[in-house]
Amino acid sequence: MRLAIINDYHGLAREAADWSRLPPGVTLSLHGRVSDAEAPALLADCDMVVTSREETRFDAALLAQLPRLKLLVTHGSSNAALDLPALAARGVTVCGTTLGLEMATVELAWGLILGLVKHIPAEDRAIRHGGWGAGLGRGLTGRTLGVLGLGLLGAGLARVGLAFGMEVIAWSENLTAARCAEAGARLVTKGELFARSDVVSIHTRLSARTRGLVGRDEIGAMKPDAILVNTSRGPILDEEALIQALRRGKIAGAGLDVFDREPLPADHPLRKLPNTLLTAHIGGRTRENVLARYHDALEDVLAFLAGRPIRVL
Repeated sequence: MRLAIINDYHGLAREAADWSRLPPGVTLSLHGRVSDAEAPALLADCDMVVTSREETRFDAALLAQLPRLKLLVTHGSSNAALDLPALAARGVTVCGTTLGLEMATVELAWGLILGLVKHIPAEDRAIRHGGWGAGLGRGLTGRTLGVLGLGLLGAGLARVGLAFGMEVIAWSENLTAARCAEAGARLVTKGELFARSDVVSIHTRLSARTRGLVGRDEIGAMKPDAILVNTSRGPILDEEALIQALRRGKIAGAGLDVFDREPLPADHPLRKLPNTLLTAHIGGRTRENVLARYHDALEDVLAFLAGRPIRVL
C-alpha cells in the first residue's frame, strides 16, 4: 500500500511522528506543495493520502483519477477543498485531526488588526526606504469591536478587545444574550454589528448558511474608517464585494488570512490593493500545531489500517 503526505512544504512531517510504526508493506512518500494540476499523476497509485488545509482540491474530477484511494486525512476538523459527498460516494474514509492550539488564530487576527490600524507594514517600508513617519495610526481604546461568531475563537478575540478598552458587540444566527454576557460582549443585530463597528472580525464556521454571509450589503453598511478581518474561511466573505469596497475607499482596509481560492492566484486583485494586509492561511499553522497534526495523522492511518477509523468527518 502507498501512503503519500502532501503539502508538507515546511518539511515537518518526518520529525513530527514515528512513521516507522507503519506496518510492513506500507510505502511512505513525502511531498511539498502539490497543485491541482500535479495531483492526478502524483497520487494515482496511492491508497492513503495525508493533506494539510485547502491547498489541493479533492473533488469528483480528481477522485475519478485516483482509483486506489481509500483514506484521506486532513489537518483540522474541516477542509473546504474536500468534496465530502463525492468522497463518500467513492467510499473514501475521511479523517481529521484534533483542534490543537486554536488560540493561534486569535493571535493572528489581532496581528492583522494592529497591523492595519497602526499602519505597521507601511511604516516598515517607509523606514527601509529612508523615510520616517509614513502615516498616522489610530487607537483602539473606546472603539467598537464587532465579532461575527462568538465560539471559542470569537470569545478569545473578545477578551483581548476588552483588555484594550474596546466595546465588544457580537452577532451570529443562534447567538444568545447569555452567551454574549459570558464573553463580555453585547448581543446586537447583524445590521447593527456592521454599522457600528470600527473593527469587524469573522469567526463563524463555513457552512451552507454562512457561505456569502458577509456580502455587498454588510460591507456597504460599514463605516468608511472601519476595517474587516477574516481568519475563518474565505467563502464566508464575498471577495468581489470586498474588492470593490476597498478600491472605492468605502472601508479603510481588510486583513485576510483566508481566500476563496488557496493559494491565492498570482494575479488576484487583492494582491495589488494597498489597503489590505494578507497572510497565507497561517492562523492555526504554528510549528506546535503542525507537529501535533502530523502526530494525529499517523494515529488516523494506523486506526484505519486496524479497521477502526477515528476522527471520521
